[in-house]
Amino acid sequence: MTVRFIAIALLSVGLLAACDEDEATPPPPPQELTGSEISHYDHMIVTDHEGPKAQILLESSEDPVWFSSVRDAFAFHLLPEEPRDITAIYVTDMARAQTWADPGPGVWIEAREAHFVIGSAMRGGMGAEEPVPFGTEDAATAFAAEHGGEVVAFDAVPEDYVLGATAEPMQMDHGGMSNMATDTE
Repeated sequence: MTVRFIAIALLSVGLLAACDEDEATPPPPPQELTGSEISHYDHMIVTDHEGPKAQILLESSEDPVWFSSVRDAFAFHLLPEEPRDITAIYVTDMARAQTWADPGPGVWIEAREAHFVIGSAMRGGMGAEEPVPFGTEDAATAFAAEHGGEVVAFDAVPEDYVLGATAEPMQMDHGGMSNMATDTE
């Protein structure tokens, strides 16, 4: 009976130590944009696009996966064919951003801690609907009051908002690409 008690006690101490280690290990810090980062899906330079940006850090890679829009980072997180070894998802905290056009450095927040405004009038880097991230609920609420939309948590951003959102439809004409809304007026 004593040997069994000691074995259970040692196992319990080991499990508690493992839990403490997991809780004590913070995610790796975000990296700053230098101007040469290429967006994962559109293969364009991230800083060439307005609005919030995102980066996903993977256990299997030293380099972040960059996104010119937060919407694309959500898609990466949701799509089953993308890597699952995500250690952190960082998004631009638009409450601390310099401007919409150029959010600036040092304004990253872990996405799962952010508050998002969905359905606003503001569009992301590629002209699509954008879940706009904020570090505080008050900042998100103020943005929604000014630009429309609703405030939701990371896990409450609807999958169809991310995977179904697109820019305004474009069509080819004899001169190249043009906006359909303009062609019909």
